[in-house]
Amino acid sequence: MTLPAVLDPARVGEYPPHACAGGGYVWDEVLEYRVWCHPEQGAPDLCDGSDYFYAFASHAEALDFADRTAGAEAPLSLVLQREYIDEPEDGCFVHVRQERITEWPVAFLSRPRRTPQTLPNFFAPDAPANRLDILRGLA
Repeated sequence: MTLPAVLDPARVGEYPPHACAGGGYVWDEVLEYRVWCHPEQGAPDLCDGSDYFYAFASHAEALDFADRTAGAEAPLSLVLQREYIDEPEDGCFVHVRQERITEWPVAFLSRPRRTPQTLPNFFAPDAPANRLDILRGLA
């Protein structure tokens, strides 16, 4: 899988450390790739025992760093969602028209990027029975 480039390489490392975790089903932009380091798992203790991350402009750089750093997690992607889908309970989907930044497993980027039609098609009355196929690029 070819992973997307970040929106603005000059801003990598400037985004807030705290972000939503996962969810939303769709993505608009990748802001940076992050590698979280854990001193209790062997990473250098740079923050008085607290976890910390390094930010990268490409997944390849992040993966290389994670592979050679003790106590490092696999890279995550920091994504911008201009709109997204909330699922407060199984099968109950809500269209949220608000921006947020969230950390995603890199594998979630295999889903197609949101287009102007993605969410209208998802919420359309004539959407397929398995609406998630729209997000997977299968419908």
